[in-house]
Amino acid sequence: MAAIHSKGTKPEMIVRRWLWSHGYRYRLNVKSVPGKPDIVMRRFRTAIFVNGCFWHGHLVALPQMYDGRCKMEDVIENSACCKIPTTNREFWVKKICRNMERDQENYRILRQNGWHTIVVWECQLKPKLLEHTMQQVERQLNQNFLSIYQRKSTIYTEPEEEYLMAAEED
Repeated sequence: MAAIHSKGTKPEMIVRRWLWSHGYRYRLNVKSVPGKPDIVMRRFRTAIFVNGCFWHGHLVALPQMYDGRCKMEDVIENSACCKIPTTNREFWVKKICRNMERDQENYRILRQNGWHTIVVWECQLKPKLLEHTMQQVERQLNQNFLSIYQRKSTIYTEPEEEYLMAAEED
């Protein structure tokens, strides 16, 4: 596990190259943003997480306890892109479960602070799916941008409507 790095991974580089080639500018691993996302786009108020399917338990159905945590003794099913090792299974289930819990907590904190989150999974970056996935990311970025600046513009449009009404009465 010492050879596994959290920055500059191949899936992250694919997303970064695509964004850069399409004119999007970003910052990497900003420590001041909760969860330290892989890509931060302040202009869009968006944090992009590029998650590995294994490390973050993509499509793995983990049983939930009443307080939201995982139960280790329950059977956990593998997904198509995330196979939990059979050796030392309890350790891996616990590790993946904790990663998933931490991810959800980070997403919640970001939403509370007014940030949008986009999660791109490793399996979505295969050559056949790459363009479709990145178009969805681009669409989400544009929606985020519009939602931010429409809120700001509504503050300035209200007085203009009042002036128009006053002009019509004369």
